Amino acid sequence: MNRIPMTVQGEKALREEVQKLKTEERPRVIEAIAEARAHGDLKENAEYHAAREQQSFIEGRILEIESKLSQSQVIDVTKIDSTGKVIFGTTVNLINVDTDETLCYQIVGDDEADIKNGKISISSPIARALIGKEEGEIVAVQIPSGTVEYEIDEVLHV
Repeated sequence: MNRIPMTVQGEKALREEVQKLKTEERPRVIEAIAEARAHGDLKENAEYHAAREQQSFIEGRILEIESKLSQSQVIDVTKIDSTGKVIFGTTVNLINVDTDETLCYQIVGDDEADIKNGKISISSPIARALIGKEEGEIVAVQIPSGTVEYEIDEVLHV
């Protein structure tokens, strides 16, 4: 079985989501279905069909999250010695060699990726180029418009 790498924060967020789905969303939809059933003919009852569709989505999402959690390998980067090497979970400060623009990314699991919040997926081209490299190294990253070179300024275990 392939293990899915996940940060501690990513696991926590998924556990909170599944808890909310089970304790809040599921009961709300069950109540909506019961209320719609009380209105009579189910064939032409749009409320009933919408509630059933929502129930199907919620149950599917619960199964999806539980499957990911069962396959996850939670990596707490704060418990790993800092060596200056880029690994899963580390936060990397980069400097664009051509423009001197600075970037900061945390390398996270696929489900945790959120570029607006500086979190990139372990399977993204930039993360794949950075993994295993050390502070001070120059890394060439292939992007759709060509190649960009970044200097790894700092690797943080936060």
